[in-house]
Amino acid sequence: MPKLTIDGIEIEVDPGTSILQACEMLGIEIPRFCYHDRLSVPANCRMCLVEMERSPKPVASCAMPCGEGMVVRTQSEKALKARHATMEFLLLNHPLDCPICDQGGECDLQDQAMAYGFDRGRYRETKRAVKDKDVGPLIKTIMTRCIHCTRCIRFSDEIAGVSVLGGIGRGEHTEVGPYIEQAIQSELSGNLIDVCPVGALTSKPYAFTARPWELRKTESVDVLDAVGSNIRVDTRGAEVMRILPRLNEDVNEEWISDKTRFSYDGLRRRRLDRCYVRRDGKLVPVSWDEAFAAVADRLTGVSGDRIAALAGDLADAESQLALKDLMTALASPHLDCRQDGARFDASARAGYLFNTTIAGIEQADAVLLIGTNPRFEAALVNARLRKRWLRGGLTVAAIGPALDLTYPVAHLGAGTQTLQDVADGKHSFAETLRAARGPMLILGMGALARSDGAAVQALARRIADSVGLVRDGWNGFNVLHTAAGRVAGLELGLLPGAGGRDRDAILDGCAAGHLDVVYLLGADEIPGDRFGDAFVIYQGSHGDRGAHRADVIFPAAAYTEKHALYLNTEGRPQLTRPATFPPGEARDDWKILRALSERLGKPLAYNTQGELRRRLAAVNPAFGRIDQVTPARWQAFGAAGALDPAPFALPIQTFHQTDPITRASDTMAACADELFRSAETIATGRTGTDG
Repeated sequence: MPKLTIDGIEIEVDPGTSILQACEMLGIEIPRFCYHDRLSVPANCRMCLVEMERSPKPVASCAMPCGEGMVVRTQSEKALKARHATMEFLLLNHPLDCPICDQGGECDLQDQAMAYGFDRGRYRETKRAVKDKDVGPLIKTIMTRCIHCTRCIRFSDEIAGVSVLGGIGRGEHTEVGPYIEQAIQSELSGNLIDVCPVGALTSKPYAFTARPWELRKTESVDVLDAVGSNIRVDTRGAEVMRILPRLNEDVNEEWISDKTRFSYDGLRRRRLDRCYVRRDGKLVPVSWDEAFAAVADRLTGVSGDRIAALAGDLADAESQLALKDLMTALASPHLDCRQDGARFDASARAGYLFNTTIAGIEQADAVLLIGTNPRFEAALVNARLRKRWLRGGLTVAAIGPALDLTYPVAHLGAGTQTLQDVADGKHSFAETLRAARGPMLILGMGALARSDGAAVQALARRIADSVGLVRDGWNGFNVLHTAAGRVAGLELGLLPGAGGRDRDAILDGCAAGHLDVVYLLGADEIPGDRFGDAFVIYQGSHGDRGAHRADVIFPAAAYTEKHALYLNTEGRPQLTRPATFPPGEARDDWKILRALSERLGKPLAYNTQGELRRRLAAVNPAFGRIDQVTPARWQAFGAAGALDPAPFALPIQTFHQTDPITRASDTMAACADELFRSAETIATGRTGTDG
């Protein structure tokens, strides 16, 4: 390993380590604009120049690998003078519009100009101006500010996998932008705002609304998919102003999807802020006491086998446990957390978790996708797969609709016949999996949300056994969920009890008149006419499909307004924290259920969230291990049965509108209209503006 001296300090580093990285190990700060830890190194901003012995000129520390016996000086007069000159060149054409720039206060160029810039400019020629580009409803461009660091180009090419940006022109006429002016069609495009070190790319929905020093910052977790991306919620007063990514190497690294970043305006639209009861066919506002009384009156004399409950995709672990305990107290076996109708065996944890873990994807070398489109269902999982593909040696194949996942995917077939061939060893990809060092299988809801879901799960398990997906220190069997609350519900056993009905049977029972009361805990993905004449109690944060059908409505807090526990698709427990207060009379979900149980004369056995969390840990110890994945024991699961020959259908048709929050968002509506009219937009290569 090379040993070198930096500012008089001797250090030994791994081969290939750059001088800049060695300086960071020593705590020496080196200014930079183009360099980014997760992107390739172009060495074109020249801000990281350092002096190196026996080199006639300063060297770019980001691109110079450490060598044996090097002597580097980062604070010498020569190095500082080079940085001053570089900063002067960068500011030649940069406009002095910091007071109106949304990057102000968080701008790398501002910070480094203070440290390395002059107090005056010597450039007297005419400054150039660059026309702004229209790249869609999410990103605002002010391209005169661009310093040509090319971070945005490299991010779109390398991380997002959508080559839409590039450098056009030469010399003074160089511009960064799309080759053909159109919206950037990527579910990760908002990360361009984070990687831009100046104010050339900023958030269009956030433009001119707030300054960073005005905002209160709260660390939380995203719940709009099952990845559990770590986020920071910035608020001013009672309003969420923006959502930014938070670093978590095991989950989302430092990226988030556009749905996570830009749907926050849906948190203040269509909100339920008081109770409602349906009288004479119309919902009228009432007090909490009146709403509880209406439910208590309707439940009087109703036996438990005529009561059912469904938990929605955004339900937290505490509320799902409270709902289960309430249904148990009412002697009802009819409850389900799978509002999409997924049918699979949940008796073994290994049968419904992403066992490899998201970070473990980087160790895989062969992947079989079954009934899933990770680009829409879990954008950060897809980004990990692309990251692994870029390293080389990864083979990806899919059973289901043909997909464009930003990396090569072999399309094996559309449905269960191909899956059967792989399980029987008749398909060549079975041998590919068997020969791989880290084989993986990802089973999606498109394969499980069918009448033969349990049989598909059993067939996938047979593949895992036949090709050796499960080995010492490696479990390649994975289920990719689409709902943030799903894994917690499965871990808690929020499933039909003995003689109980699942989602489809509950809806059939409502239509046939066999069920009198249905409790919807944020379940908004079911058409209202499926409930027949049943009395529907809806508890949720938005006036969405469930509220439109409800006979009684309880207003609940959204994920940015409560302390709550969620398990992502890996089974990793993570906490949301309240960034604002719920609107009006809305309350935390578990508190509503606890108060209702008291009114029904069947009080739940906990009065505080601490007591409820202890009960969670008692039901399943995994809930007590925050931010840790509890490995699942490999055992039998699934139920062999007849397979439906119909091709797998993908569960998400419109990436930007998948839940009550995103459906309430004007920004997401604009994206759905302009970018992704359907899931086929990317798969077929058609853009949202094609005629």
